[in-house]
Amino acid sequence: MTKGEIQAMYEVMFTEYPDIVNVAQVQTMLGVSRHLAYSLINDGYIPGMKIGNAYRVPKINVINYALSAGNNNPAA
Repeated sequence: MTKGEIQAMYEVMFTEYPDIVNVAQVQTMLGVSRHLAYSLINDGYIPGMKIGNAYRVPKINVINYALSAGNNNPAA
C-alpha cells in the first residue's frame, strides 16, 4: 500500500479509538482473545512497546495488521 492509501485507511478505520491503544482495545478492534492479542504483539505481527507493565500500540500498526491479515510474516 502507498502512504496515501494508508493515510486514507487511518482516517476511516477505528476512528473511535485514540492514536495509541492498549491490549484490551486491540482485542476489541480485531475481535480476538486477550491471549491472541498479546501473542500478536509479542511475536511482532503488531509492533508495540511495553511501558512499565502495560503494552501500548500505535493504532496505525493495528490498521496495517488488519489490512495485511493474510501475510504471515512478523513486522520487521
